[in-house]
Amino acid sequence: MKKEKRIVRVGVVGGGAIAQRRHLPEYAANPNAEIAGIFDFNTDRMEELCEQYGAKPYASLEEMVSDPSIDAISVCTPNYTHAEATITALRAGKHALCEKPMALSLEETRRMLAAEKESGKILMLGHNQRLIKAHLKAHELIQDGAIGKLLFYQCNFKHAGPESWSIDRGSSTWFFRKDKANFGVMGDLGAHKIDLIRFLTDDEIKDVFATMMTLDKRYEDGSLIELEDNAVCQFHMHSGMPGIMHFSWTNYGDEDNSTIIYGDKGVMKIFGDYADDIVLEMRDGSHIKYSVGAISTNTNQLKSGVIDEFVAAILEGRKPIVTGIDGHNTLAVIEKAMQSAREGKWLDIEY
Repeated sequence: MKKEKRIVRVGVVGGGAIAQRRHLPEYAANPNAEIAGIFDFNTDRMEELCEQYGAKPYASLEEMVSDPSIDAISVCTPNYTHAEATITALRAGKHALCEKPMALSLEETRRMLAAEKESGKILMLGHNQRLIKAHLKAHELIQDGAIGKLLFYQCNFKHAGPESWSIDRGSSTWFFRKDKANFGVMGDLGAHKIDLIRFLTDDEIKDVFATMMTLDKRYEDGSLIELEDNAVCQFHMHSGMPGIMHFSWTNYGDEDNSTIIYGDKGVMKIFGDYADDIVLEMRDGSHIKYSVGAISTNTNQLKSGVIDEFVAAILEGRKPIVTGIDGHNTLAVIEKAMQSAREGKWLDIEY
C-alpha cells in the first residue's frame, strides 16, 4: 500500500512584507505544505491574500490556533508582538516559526523557550543567513581548516533602509517606531550577522563594545527617528577571536552583505564580490573560488530556505537548523550592544 503523503497545514499571522515576499510564496511552493489560513489586523489585505493563496481568513490569532486542523504558525508581525504570538501558538500545540529578532527582551525569550519545552513542539527562528548555500559551504570549509586557525572577522550588512521594502512605505514604516520595533538597524540587520558568525565559528560572543547613531532616517516632520540607523560593534568570541561588524540603513549605493574571515593560512571573503560567492585568498598567493549561489537583496528576492527547513523539521521530527536558543543568544548580544552604546564601555554578554 502506498504511504499517504503528509502535509503540514500552516497559519500565517501578519500579512506584511516578510509574509508576502518570503513566507507565503515559499509555503505555496513547498509540496509538503499548505497555507491553511491567514490572520492580519488589516482585513482588506488579509482577504486579498486569502483569495490569492486559497486560505481561510481568521478573525484573531486565538481563533486560528484553536483550529485543530492547523499544525504550525508563522509569526510575521512587528517585533513587539513576537513573544506573545509565539507563546500563544506553542501553548495551543502548534509548531512556531518566529521572525527575527526573537522578542524585545531576554525575559520574553525565556518565556518563549519555556513554552516550547512545555509544548514539545518546534520553535524555529527566521535567521535565514545560515541557510544560504554559500554560508553552509563556508561553514564546511572553516571546519575543514581551509584558512587555518581563525584570527579575526569583519561583517557588513548595509542597505538603504527598510522604508522602501516595508509594506508601510516611507517614514510611516513600523521599523522606525520604537513602540513597535524597539531596535533599529541592530534588530533588523544586526540579528542576521550576529547569528551568522555564531554559526560559522561554532562559538558564542563573549563581550561587546558598540557605538550607535542616527545619521539620516527621519520622520515626516523632518526630525531624526528615535532608533539607530547605524551601529558599529566590536566583539570577542569565547575562543578569544576578535571581530567587528557594521550595520547601516544609510548605504545608498549597492547593498553590502559581506563577511570576511581571516585565518593563519588565508582569508575567506563571502559575498565580498557578488561575482564570486566565496573567495579564499591564500597565504601562498593563490586564490580559490566557489560559486555556490547568490544572496538575496532588497531588490532581488531569492528563496530563503527558512520555510523548507521548518516544514522538513516538522515532518522529520527533528530540531531545525535555527533554534529558539539561537534566537535567544542572538538577542542577548543585541541587548548588551545597545547597553554598551549607552554606557560607552565593554560589556560581557549575559546569556
